Amino acid sequence: MITATVQLTQPLKMERQFVATSGSSHHMLLDDATGATGPKPIELIAIGLAGCTAFDVITVLRQKYLQMVTGYEVRVEADQAERPPQVFTQVRIHHVITGYDIDPAAIEAAIRLSEDKYCSVGAMVKQSATLHTTYEIVKEKTEWLAPVEATAEV
Repeated sequence: MITATVQLTQPLKMERQFVATSGSSHHMLLDDATGATGPKPIELIAIGLAGCTAFDVITVLRQKYLQMVTGYEVRVEADQAERPPQVFTQVRIHHVITGYDIDPAAIEAAIRLSEDKYCSVGAMVKQSATLHTTYEIVKEKTEWLAPVEATAEV
């Protein structure tokens, strides 16, 4: 079971700042654009989607396809309905994978597995929105991170 609580931080003031506590005892501030001390709740959905797919994709790339990933970023942009509830209607997910000899087919398979099987946040967002996913590969430029061929001495 997933649990969470939010508690108004200053009940006698007009601000709408809350402290959120996850079931695993992590804390963060939630706020609106006026207070600007933490993310808005809807932003947490975008963060959750980015994080959910990122966990899936990096795991598949490293464990199933043995890709040499040295950096990874997921960017999410979401359009909302104009009227309440302002659910996501269009979501763009962009994966940026940095590494050596990254196989595009491995990335596509990892993303497909995340979107079709593993990412629970994506499955919920798909109930109201269309997801459009892209990716790019950035070749690692740091020489000392490059894989080295092993040599045997006789």
